[in-house]
Amino acid sequence: MTEDVQKHSVHTLVFRSLKRTHDMFVSDHAKSIALDDESHKLKMGVKLKADYSPVLHIPVLKEGNRDRVLQLSGSMQGLQSYTQPGDDPEYLITGTHAYPSAPGVALTADTKLHRNPSEAGIHSMTVALPPSQARQEASRIAASVSDILRHPPGADRTVSLMEGGGTRNSALMRRAPTMPKPQWHPPWKLFRVISGHLGWVRSIAVEPGNQWFVTGSADRTIKIWDLASGKLKLSLTGHISTVRGVAVSSRSPYLFSCGEDKQVKCWDLEYNKVIRHYHGHLSAVYDIDLHPTIDVLVTCSRDATARVWDVRTKANVHTLTGHTNTVATVRCQAAEPQIITGSHDSTIRLWDLIAGKTRATLTNHKKSVRTLVLHPRQYTFASGSADNIKQWMFPDGNFIQNLSGHNAIINTLAVNSDGVLVSGADNGTIHMWDWRTGYNFQRIHAAVQPGSLDSESGIFACVFDNSQSRLITAEADKTIKVYKEDDTATEESHPVNWKPEILKRKRF
Repeated sequence: MTEDVQKHSVHTLVFRSLKRTHDMFVSDHAKSIALDDESHKLKMGVKLKADYSPVLHIPVLKEGNRDRVLQLSGSMQGLQSYTQPGDDPEYLITGTHAYPSAPGVALTADTKLHRNPSEAGIHSMTVALPPSQARQEASRIAASVSDILRHPPGADRTVSLMEGGGTRNSALMRRAPTMPKPQWHPPWKLFRVISGHLGWVRSIAVEPGNQWFVTGSADRTIKIWDLASGKLKLSLTGHISTVRGVAVSSRSPYLFSCGEDKQVKCWDLEYNKVIRHYHGHLSAVYDIDLHPTIDVLVTCSRDATARVWDVRTKANVHTLTGHTNTVATVRCQAAEPQIITGSHDSTIRLWDLIAGKTRATLTNHKKSVRTLVLHPRQYTFASGSADNIKQWMFPDGNFIQNLSGHNAIINTLAVNSDGVLVSGADNGTIHMWDWRTGYNFQRIHAAVQPGSLDSESGIFACVFDNSQSRLITAEADKTIKVYKEDDTATEESHPVNWKPEILKRKRF
């Protein structure tokens, strides 16, 4: 007669299974795995090499000598315990060229041997005596014992004994790097405020002849201004949303603009009309740049792509995909990598223009990269983010240094050929840096236009004119401000407030 199997819910069965499994393994719970001799030896070997390789060559104190060292620890007699020939053969080194071990010593078969200090000698020198006294004693008997690596004054942290052969140190202290003295730059001062836009001024470009500059604004217009007088020359309408980027061609009489209406336009400045549209972006277009040597236009967008366009045919040559968020900024140069993009996914990508593929991705920033600037003379560039400004080396994007201290969302960077780097932020502050050393020599917070709220101070774009002597900023109070160097300033009136502090350079 068969018994009926009692039916249980799946829930109950799962918990029973869990309990059985738990009971089976509970005795071994949290037990460490049995030590395997071979893997332990391997692990210790790797650890020794990784952590202690600089000191592995220092002789280990042997049991027989330990008592001797303890007796000598209070006195200087430890110097008598330097190895004699045949005393400790594994530490005797014969030089490639025979020469005596000390001045006035005749060259014999015995003096050809270059001896290391014995273990007792090392310990009595470095452990028993205070550092400064050890240095004096060691230098006093240098000729009879061995050559001493003389430290500069104040660096008596350890006594470094050179062996007779002069090849290795027992402990060589490396000096910490210090920041070099920054170049003096005159401070910049507000020279002119230009108003005329009815919305935030989002973008600026200066024409190659340095006669005029162009601005794009949230009032949907593009305005062209005379650089010398600051007077309005022309207004261009056609965009139906904020104009986020403008660029003036040095190869043709064209002006290019892009905006939040997804449009990229080419304006002919002889007729002041749009002659070409570049269609393809799926969302707002945030930045635009022209290639310096070929007729190619690069735009970047909120659709997480950058697009390369043929200026004449309007063809979309490449769509540069790979970023995972809005691409906020793009820059072109003649040398490889020809295109550099920065994105809200906090990465910078260096692109191969011919293949349309990523050459390198720089992931050091922790926050959105909103701006990039290429140095006009060096093969380097800088990127700006809310965490800090970073400098990089082309072609592979090797990290150079951080410029920390501008604690705000950095919207724009500009650099001139004198090595003045300017960063403009969302809170209306401008910081001036020395490019080479990263020294912050000036901070500016210009007053907002009368009638504007203080919260409307924000720098959206800045650019140096082609003479490098004027800095033009586009601001949230609907104005354009022009700064120039203070001609009356001297190194005496505005000294560099600099101390050679030890660099705390971060590795990323």
